[in-house]
Amino acid sequence: MASVSPAAPRPVAVAEAPVNDGGREPQWLRDPAEAVTAEALRRRLTGPLASWRDYPPSLRLWYWLTPVLTAVIGGILRFVRLGDPHSLVFDETYYVKDAYSYLISGYERNWPDKANDAFNAGDPSVILSTPEYVVHPPVGKWMIAFGMALFGPTNTFGWRFSAALTGTLSILLVALIAQKMLGSVTLGGVAGLLTAVEGHHLVMSRTSLLDIFLMFWVLAAFGALLLDRDDGRRRLAARVSRAAGAPGALLSGPWLWFRPWRLAAGVCLGLAVGTKWSGLFFLAGFGLLTVFWDLGARRAAGIRHWAGGGVLKDGLPAFLSIVPTTAVVYLLTWTGWFLSSNAYDRHWAESNPSAAWGWIPNSLRSLWHYHLSAYNFHTGLSADHPYKANAWTWLVMGRPTSFYYESPKPGQDSCTFSGCTEAILSVGNPVIWWSAAAALVVLLFWWVGRRDWRAGAILAAVAAGYLPWFLYPQRTTFFFYAIAFEPFLVLALVFCLGLVLGRPADPPGRRQAGVLVVGLFVVAALVCAAFFLPIWTAEPITYNEWRLRMWMPSWI
Repeated sequence: MASVSPAAPRPVAVAEAPVNDGGREPQWLRDPAEAVTAEALRRRLTGPLASWRDYPPSLRLWYWLTPVLTAVIGGILRFVRLGDPHSLVFDETYYVKDAYSYLISGYERNWPDKANDAFNAGDPSVILSTPEYVVHPPVGKWMIAFGMALFGPTNTFGWRFSAALTGTLSILLVALIAQKMLGSVTLGGVAGLLTAVEGHHLVMSRTSLLDIFLMFWVLAAFGALLLDRDDGRRRLAARVSRAAGAPGALLSGPWLWFRPWRLAAGVCLGLAVGTKWSGLFFLAGFGLLTVFWDLGARRAAGIRHWAGGGVLKDGLPAFLSIVPTTAVVYLLTWTGWFLSSNAYDRHWAESNPSAAWGWIPNSLRSLWHYHLSAYNFHTGLSADHPYKANAWTWLVMGRPTSFYYESPKPGQDSCTFSGCTEAILSVGNPVIWWSAAAALVVLLFWWVGRRDWRAGAILAAVAAGYLPWFLYPQRTTFFFYAIAFEPFLVLALVFCLGLVLGRPADPPGRRQAGVLVVGLFVVAALVCAAFFLPIWTAEPITYNEWRLRMWMPSWI
């Protein structure tokens, strides 16, 4: 499975920018020796590998098979013993029980004291009839409910099925995105494999918290915008080539109008925001990113007023395609709340009439009041917690979250020793995580120095998921929030591994050295994953074995 284009990124934005002579048409358009064809311009704008069809026939099978194989490996790690432990783990106490409420009512309901004991014992009937106040939107809980509907509400495998499936599918997406961005089947496979054996991703895929679903929809939105980038550039190339000889045709460039992949990105972002409101940061970041891509495309195509034309003819349609779609999808995720008669704050507006805002439907006013209350909760959350981790510690895994710890006796919970320890710790694979953190620095210099759009895109995605948390230094935050941007850390790492790997045209010695280094890195990541696997999956081990695996989390 070899790369068929340079594995090392090349400076697209600088090297492909047209030369502009004092506001005239660029030389490459005025030179008769260069025929302005749609295909030539398309290759200029998208590169030689815009689609899997551009790969040689010998690699087209591997283009799809490699990501699938990495997803299968990840799926095995996520689904084997998924039902262990046979009890609610960490914040599953909220989201799994809320998901059961959705199955029977369409909204969250309250539970009595010690409801976990009854729920773990297979008796969810203790649920109360009163509505519960919750502060997260419904999408993630509906996705958890899907698995419970398939396998039953009392089946721990069913509780976690959707999280494991979502985590497995995200491995497939990471591999495909890496292939598309880096033009290498090999690097796509490395990206998928590293995601499959990354411990933080594995723990979140085996636990029914909301963040794994947020990560998936954000990643899907990013993938949709990548497809839109190529689709938009293909259409731009076709229209510019047709109009190249017309006077004034290249002043501001053509309108591209409806772009379906942007609409798909809006749907995904609506589902991301409908899982957790932190998806709004990705909406803002990705919206700006896709417009900057279009500005670069118009500039590279030789359009004279590329900035103004891009803002008007790409920026405005991008906003209208993505933002309203996100808003509509988000509102639709509250359908269960709208259709209910007893959900929390469902009839607040009827009890609180307003002369100024009475023209707004009561249901929307009630939902807005609910959202204001939830927003105040989120921004004011500063309670102490033993696993609280400020955002500045996340990249070095300064405070991993302990999800579960028990000490079963011999014969209990598959314990075959004189005494066992079962633990789930959301610590990442240190080989991958720390290398990815260092890779961000390399990407920053590469983007600033070489203007490579891929480095900029990865950095923008990480920034959208990470930097906003620094705005709330007093808020109680946890390391596992980082799962939302973790796939982009893997992409940053694989980008740098591509630099190490080198280009197929490099001297054989250089190429062999690169292959050796990348291969050794992957082996080190696999060995590290095997070492930490017991504390990622609650496998019964001796106390001493548990202590051995805790040296790194204890140290950091």
